[in-house]
Amino acid sequence: MSTSTLTMVVRQLNDRASVIDVHGAITATSESVLMNAYSDATRASTRAVILNMIDLEYLNSSGIGLLVTLLVRAQRQKHRLLAFGLNDHYRHIFELTRLNDAIGIYDSEQDALAAVSVT
Repeated sequence: MSTSTLTMVVRQLNDRASVIDVHGAITATSESVLMNAYSDATRASTRAVILNMIDLEYLNSSGIGLLVTLLVRAQRQKHRLLAFGLNDHYRHIFELTRLNDAIGIYDSEQDALAAVSVT
């Protein structure tokens, strides 16, 4: 298990889309960092929040639960939640848990942006 901490950097791409750059591990202790980043990423005009998972070091079952919580929050606010940069292992976990049915998974930031037509 990783002892890495989680940091997140929010980038506003435009008035309709933001990217959250994930650095480290998403575990049970990540809730405040994840939810604060989501709050920073959203505005009244936001339509999509994209998770950059290139630097994701670790994700356990509690982290998956937090992603589900984030997904519910996004759906309530009528935001699309997308992700890119998942390695094969985490892509497989998203498929096993069916998170990929609700969170669009893409190879790159450009692909995710194209999927929501906010470029």
